[in-house]
Amino acid sequence: MSSRKKIMITLIIILLLLTAGVYGYGVYYFTEHFLPGSMVNGFNCSYMTVSQSEELLTQKVGAYVLTIDTRNNGQESITAKQAGLSYDSDGSVDKLIRNQDRFTWFLAFDQHRNYEVSSSIKYDEQKTEAVISELKCMQQKNMTEPSDAHIEEKDDKFVIVPEQEGTALKPEKTSQDIIDALVTGRTPVDLEADGCYKEPKVYQSDEILTKNCELINKLTDVVITYDFDDCTETVDRDMIKNWLTTDENGLYTLDKKQIEAYISELAAKYDTVGTERTFNTYDGREITVSGGNYGWQIDQKAELKELTELIKNGETQVREPVYSHEGLVRKTNDIGYTYIEIDLTAQRMVFYKDGTPTADAQIVSGNPFVPNCATPVGCYTTGEMKSGCTVNGEDYPSAVNYWIPFDGNLGISDAPWRMDFGGQLYEFEGTHGSICAPSDQVQIIFSNVEKNTPIVIYE
Repeated sequence: MSSRKKIMITLIIILLLLTAGVYGYGVYYFTEHFLPGSMVNGFNCSYMTVSQSEELLTQKVGAYVLTIDTRNNGQESITAKQAGLSYDSDGSVDKLIRNQDRFTWFLAFDQHRNYEVSSSIKYDEQKTEAVISELKCMQQKNMTEPSDAHIEEKDDKFVIVPEQEGTALKPEKTSQDIIDALVTGRTPVDLEADGCYKEPKVYQSDEILTKNCELINKLTDVVITYDFDDCTETVDRDMIKNWLTTDENGLYTLDKKQIEAYISELAAKYDTVGTERTFNTYDGREITVSGGNYGWQIDQKAELKELTELIKNGETQVREPVYSHEGLVRKTNDIGYTYIEIDLTAQRMVFYKDGTPTADAQIVSGNPFVPNCATPVGCYTTGEMKSGCTVNGEDYPSAVNYWIPFDGNLGISDAPWRMDFGGQLYEFEGTHGSICAPSDQVQIIFSNVEKNTPIVIYE
């Protein structure tokens, strides 16, 4: 072997021995020292022994100041003295060093390891609780509760008002977050980033909130006017918004019961069948008449369906409600100026056409002294009129020229078999409840009335 090769081999061996020696020394050294890049409780303990690290921790803990960042760029602090903070060795640092991977120490020069030894950091619970409770951010007067995003009416539509985060803290979570920072040396503490603030439950991006805003704008963008001839009732945004409820999915829908209640109110106000009316007689008296079947009556079930559909479809319109019974005149005075007036006491019948008396006749009414034969009082409506027909009495058929029904089997007719009318004839020659009058006068009425003409009967 040449001398050159011997020298090369010798150098390699020396290099290997040196490397092994350095490696072995490193393993030995980092058995008692922290590896490079080791941070304990936020303090750099690289290359330090247990005693050196604990001495540093003791110094740093004594001088430690926790900075607390609050919402809206606020900042407060707590000192180690205020919290009664101290370092009390419990073997945690020694354990950290023993658990290091010292055999790969040569790979640790670019490492960054963060360790916490919270069990070695002691604090005075009473002092800490007191100083935390005295923080400005923890004062109730400085806290505003968060508010949910919600829908509000502005101008002519509904809009989503964004949520407000507020400054109200979660007391327990905030205290724990600050204590965790104190015992681990973490600073600053960002209360917002750590989720210590109370949060709104509903945000403006909420899917249901967005859909509900669209729904309420659609459902309330309609005006429905009920026409009662001389007065009106309006269903608009202000009313409909109070008829909204939520379904099982939390979405707005129309409350059927509230719409039913509204239609019921309309009926109570505008239905006139059987109601009490003030009436001016042919001889200038003012009387009160009630009962009978004449007048207007809203079909509440049908109108509920119609109104609900109109609102859902956004159909603005002027309409009359669906009626189950109709009179001749829709005004407040629904008797109007064309009607038949029957005075049972005077045994007189007067027919007014557009306010002008057109027929005036003595009559024979039902006999009030015979059971079930008295002519009923009230305001009745004319039915389908007939001419040249037979009227069935209780025990006989009678042929009449004109028949104007008004209450079931009762009606107004001529009486070809009678020669006399009026006076007290009804007391002993009375009908079974119908009204008989001379043919010429009944013919005038028959030729001028139409279906649903009111018949006012009184005593």
